[in-house]
Amino acid sequence: MSEQTAYAAAGVDIEAGDRAVELMKEWVGKTHRPEVLGGIGGFAGFFDAAPLARMRHPVLATSTDGIGTKVAIAQAMGLHDTIGFDLVAMVVDDLVVCGAEPLFMTDYIACGKVVPERVAAIVKGIAEACAVAGCALLGGETAEHPGLLEPDEYDVAGAATGVVERDLILGADRVRPGDVVLALESSGLHSNGYSLVRHVLLEQAGWSLDRQVPELGRTLGEELLEPTRVYAQDCLALVGAVEVHAMSHVTGGGLAQNLARVVPAGCAVTVERGTWALPPVFGLVQQLGAVRTADLEATLNLGVGMLAVLPEGSVAPAVALLADRGLRSWVCGTVAASGPTSPGAVSLVGQHEGA
Repeated sequence: MSEQTAYAAAGVDIEAGDRAVELMKEWVGKTHRPEVLGGIGGFAGFFDAAPLARMRHPVLATSTDGIGTKVAIAQAMGLHDTIGFDLVAMVVDDLVVCGAEPLFMTDYIACGKVVPERVAAIVKGIAEACAVAGCALLGGETAEHPGLLEPDEYDVAGAATGVVERDLILGADRVRPGDVVLALESSGLHSNGYSLVRHVLLEQAGWSLDRQVPELGRTLGEELLEPTRVYAQDCLALVGAVEVHAMSHVTGGGLAQNLARVVPAGCAVTVERGTWALPPVFGLVQQLGAVRTADLEATLNLGVGMLAVLPEGSVAPAVALLADRGLRSWVCGTVAASGPTSPGAVSLVGQHEGA
């Protein structure tokens, strides 16, 4: 028995992996920036760093993340070409909050069985999202794990690198009393809290993914698979046009916990729930699961996917710029002084519009 045949007998299909690479090449190529050297298929991806020499003091930023249990929805629906947006958004938008321009990304796909068309569909979504974010998909790895994952199971993770001028890094040290908090609308659940969402809607309520939900105006599956918004270019455009002190990507932990990461000691932020209406999907999770507001806010984004902390004078041009880019935003909170030794804090007050 040949070595390859023995490997295939153990459940690993090398030829299927090679076929997957061929199918994804077109999509990966569409993300390449001028700095990318060579194509995919090598042991490493190459990105020409010479242009960074034109910067005064370039600082590299890096981030890594996955999609989480949202992949279970994609697998159940047999739709695999949108979750790439979830992956790219989770990774790249963590870079952008410090003011970094994303340069390149790599991905890792682990599956029980390599189905070339399925892998190519996943990579297609990643590549399309990288194009939206303005970064190159520099390379990746597809690994077959028979016996560890079922044939139709897979998981996806990725990492990205960006660059920012050292004196332009955004963060808590720039935030001041008198600043305001601008909320940027989410596209839905994004890619966090799906263990809670699946437990409530699919297990407790017993809803099927093909159920038409009037409150959502579409099926439950379509709502749950809505891709995460990629904010990268919107945020970079914002930072390039107006004064911004800090940004916060609202992911796991919810709005308050993520915003607190950019609130310095001696400052306290008050967020007014009444400045926006809770999108229907979040209300459904709360009602059907009898989920406490505190638990809901600590798990889901509640309609806000990104936050910008900026001086009051930046608000009007910021809202106008984002609107021109098709992104709704609104003032949701303010920064006030607290005790000089008090840790940065975030409080949510009031009730959501229409509640």
